Amino acid sequence: MGANAFKSLWAELRGTSFSQGWIDAGGISTRYLHSGNTDAKPLILLHGVGGHAEAYVRNLKSHGECFSAWAIDMIGHGWSDKSREPLEIARYIDHLLRFMDAAKIDRAHFSGESLGGWVAARMAIDHPDRVDRLVLNTAGGSQADPKVMERLKTLSLQAASDPSWDFIKARLEWLMADKSKVFDDLIATRQAIYAQPGMKEAMPHNMILQELEVRRRNMLYADDYGRIQAPTLVLWTSHDPTADVSEGRRMATMIPGALFTVMDGCGHWPQFEDADTFNRIHLRFLNGGTPPEAERVN
Repeated sequence: MGANAFKSLWAELRGTSFSQGWIDAGGISTRYLHSGNTDAKPLILLHGVGGHAEAYVRNLKSHGECFSAWAIDMIGHGWSDKSREPLEIARYIDHLLRFMDAAKIDRAHFSGESLGGWVAARMAIDHPDRVDRLVLNTAGGSQADPKVMERLKTLSLQAASDPSWDFIKARLEWLMADKSKVFDDLIATRQAIYAQPGMKEAMPHNMILQELEVRRRNMLYADDYGRIQAPTLVLWTSHDPTADVSEGRRMATMIPGALFTVMDGCGHWPQFEDADTFNRIHLRFLNGGTPPEAERVN
């Protein structure tokens, strides 16, 4: 049998209590995975563009032991309601605020990967009263690389138009430095999401931030990052396909008091590729400590 014979997406949740559900977030049916005691400090985990809550299945057990941990499908994504209009950052923020109000979450820790980090950073800038600690994980929003944007848009639109196994696999492999981490049931999960009614029509709205003019008016600049008040960890990787380590460090230098760390051997999903290392660093920071690997860059 191959090395992946017994590796499974849902087996990562073995040994922990979790729930899947949908909540009416101000008229937007929003799907979530939740682990932990709802009386504990809330933690909201935000996936990247074209993604879904399963990006965090390898993190829910450990984080649910400390927090009320929510991984949500953002509007237009996963099994949440699809959008009939282009999804710029303000629309994601609106959805996130609706979700928090519906879930009776006044204030939370936020951790976002890629687009999720972009949204989380904007939330911290515009709504500092709703954000405690902030983790920006290979976060978007600081730059516009036309080659990366075109590659991401092409793969995603193609996968939604023809959600064949090979196209979905290629889209997921783009995220990973270690392609063996693209488990079969991860492919099958995303294939089912991309094949659902309305996803083909919704995907262009989801990918609007890959259009240069739209992206530029949504980007975060030094003055924006400088307004972040929340204690922040910027986490990057050695093999991120969207930007190299220098871009992650640049982002961190613009955020007052930010910590910066790099995970080796990972691509755009470090929380999935090397969950043990990510969970240790992440939990240390969210619980108020400084991960030994992290440095203060300003």
